[in-house]
Amino acid sequence: MLHIGDKVVYPMHGAGVIAGIEQCEVFGEGKSYYVLQMPLGNMKVMIPTDNVDNIGLRDVISVEDVQRVKDVLQDVPERVMGSWNKRFHANLTRMKSGNICDVAAVARNLILQDRLRKISSGERRLLDLAKQILVSELVYACSKTPPEVESWLDGILAENGFDR
Repeated sequence: MLHIGDKVVYPMHGAGVIAGIEQCEVFGEGKSYYVLQMPLGNMKVMIPTDNVDNIGLRDVISVEDVQRVKDVLQDVPERVMGSWNKRFHANLTRMKSGNICDVAAVARNLILQDRLRKISSGERRLLDLAKQILVSELVYACSKTPPEVESWLDGILAENGFDR
């Protein structure tokens, strides 16, 4: 059972804080929803309370797990062969896992791909989403502001020869 104030990650959306629980009528049936307040873009997401387990909602990583994310970002990027469409679907599947290390690997790999040969607009949107998901979770894991986290991520990628 989740409570107001809990920090959670919603795969493909990022991390947020449960700001409330609301009752809404959908198709004539009353349903209970968690209201998730996201740190980026001041967005609110409503999640049916009876569907939490099915969508992969999970706790934000601990501060100790941040090092694992840093290690992934500093690791040698994977060279994915194939068309942009094949790469896109492989990366999308990885991101849907909800695992922050998978999201970090997708961001790292797409940045490398973009440096070697410009990525497609679909992959560009996926890269932007991966960065947004990383920033939103690291904001809570590190108790930092979004600009501080973005600067930290950019610094790690720059140290390893990557840039935006």
